[in-house]
Amino acid sequence: MRNELNDVVALIERGELDEASKRLNSPSAQAAGQADRTYLSGYLAERSHEFEKAVVLYEKTLELAPDRYDAVFRLAYVLDLRGDDNLAQALYETCAHAMPTSVNALLNLAVLYEDRGAYRQAQGCLERILAEYPTHERARLFLRDVRSAQNMYYDEEAERVRQEHDAVLDTPVGDFELSVRSRNCLKQMNINTLGDLLRTTEPVLLAYKNFGETSLNEIKAMLKQKGLRLGQLIEEALPELVATRKPAAVSGEPDVLSRSVTEIELSARSRKCLQRLGVATLAELAARSEADLLAIKNFGQTSLNEIKRRLTEMGLSLRLGPK
Repeated sequence: MRNELNDVVALIERGELDEASKRLNSPSAQAAGQADRTYLSGYLAERSHEFEKAVVLYEKTLELAPDRYDAVFRLAYVLDLRGDDNLAQALYETCAHAMPTSVNALLNLAVLYEDRGAYRQAQGCLERILAEYPTHERARLFLRDVRSAQNMYYDEEAERVRQEHDAVLDTPVGDFELSVRSRNCLKQMNINTLGDLLRTTEPVLLAYKNFGETSLNEIKAMLKQKGLRLGQLIEEALPELVATRKPAAVSGEPDVLSRSVTEIELSARSRKCLQRLGVATLAELAARSEADLLAIKNFGQTSLNEIKRRLTEMGLSLRLGPK
């Protein structure tokens, strides 16, 4: 009996709808359970583009067997095709909570979430798929697009906070009570603003001539009073506030080094991060170390590997970091 029903499914999926209808109405198929026959009648109607009839039959199937998640999915799919997004989403969510979870239900649910700007929910669906099927190409590419969309989303409140934050970081170090020695050393090191100071680490300051522990402790105490610390911006990895030192010399053909980073094939995430870092040419990119790039917000190992691969193709590489 089960083989007979499986044959009907195979016929429907091959598009042999007339033959599937004959088999479904055969005496052997009629002996099957009512829920099974109703479901297959709905599937046959769906594949015949009789969507209203399919909806009725799937709903009847669920009245007979509420735990038939295959019918829940097919009903959601038909409603999705008809543009009934709200009900389709609710049904896909029901499938998503079933075990084992339908990959197609998660993919379709992710599409509906993305259409509504619910990027985190869409990301969650795709990550669930990849946790079970790490090589699922469609989910992997879709996840990359969803993550890129989140990075590009403009949040007015976040922008206001960022501008206020930048205004604080632009405060001249001359506005703070520091000794003449400390002021002079910072000036000679081209550390002019609070932001410059927060992008600087203790070893960098102590490596400068005439800058000792006394000046270091004085600056650390001043920052502590304001709830700040040396190297804070590096740790927080704020894209707009990444270190602004001039690129170091790099080797390579001059015409290659002068090329814009927009000319090489990179993902949207990598391009966005390089833009925030202020990297415009391959020379500037090759002057950065892996640590510089990984310090950028939303820049991970995948983007790093991608950039290293592109540079290698051009005979270039990232600058080596400190031992």
